[in-house]
Amino acid sequence: MNSIDRRRIAIFVALAFGIAWAVALVVYLTGGLVNSPVLIPALNVSLATVLLAVGVMSSPAIAHILTRIITREGWEDVWLRPNLRRGWPYWLAAWFLPGILTVIGLGIFFALYPMYYDPSHGVVMELLPPGASIDPRIIIIAQLIQAMLLAPVLNGAFTFGEEFGWRAYLQPKLMPLGGRTATLLVGVIWGLWHAPIIAMGHNYGLTYPGAPWSGILMFVWITVLFSALLGWVTIRGGSVWPAVIGHAAINGIAGLGILFIQGEPNPLLGPLPVGVIGSLGFLFAALLIFVSPRALAAPTDADSATQTPPSR
Repeated sequence: MNSIDRRRIAIFVALAFGIAWAVALVVYLTGGLVNSPVLIPALNVSLATVLLAVGVMSSPAIAHILTRIITREGWEDVWLRPNLRRGWPYWLAAWFLPGILTVIGLGIFFALYPMYYDPSHGVVMELLPPGASIDPRIIIIAQLIQAMLLAPVLNGAFTFGEEFGWRAYLQPKLMPLGGRTATLLVGVIWGLWHAPIIAMGHNYGLTYPGAPWSGILMFVWITVLFSALLGWVTIRGGSVWPAVIGHAAINGIAGLGILFIQGEPNPLLGPLPVGVIGSLGFLFAALLIFVSPRALAAPTDADSATQTPPSR
């Protein structure tokens, strides 16, 4: 097993966790996610929303930059070159696979638990103006199209902060251990990094069985699955941008299941892709990636000779 740069990895992880958890503490002390002060009433933007977007989600990118400065590492191989000539299939995979995999998990969940499926789409009807005679299925289709086509771009500004840290810095630093091990470790670290906001109700709320520990453990499992997909498109695409797009696509499509729900299903199960059943599409993709001998292998010299060189 090849050695890894333990010092830089430790500094990066300490900074990423330290910054994010310090901001999360501010969120907790100012009302948490539920009772956070509203800063912009017209848009329902709370202090927690701003702190999460600006402080927490950007902390891996800040940690990446600070680690390079502190350790005088330089700025080679920052994975920012798009590498479209080599990586365009992985851009497309990152753009569309999250939506497909989410819909698969959604379908499996409602097949197993049909009592939670609302054929009248009451959630959608509540969003419409009083007296509106719009078919709710049109709204759902519009939401699906928006999530599949536009969300990867619109959400990318927010997901870049995480991916520039996890996929553009930590993953390459762990690659001497092998692609599979590196991807698994990034997934576990990424999931634990979310622990404070999961404990405050992010993704699962506050009333699920075993809260908050079961939610934290569940999300570590979910980030391992997501890490397989995002690690694959980064490694094979030779750029962090497919991961930025893929992460943005996941965030954009994840809430689709809410439009079909009635009752109160256990969020640890689904139907959203952060539940064990809702994530089955991602599990299937992760298994294919992990069993493939080349999916998480760094591009060979032969690849580099015929295609655009790795991102810098």
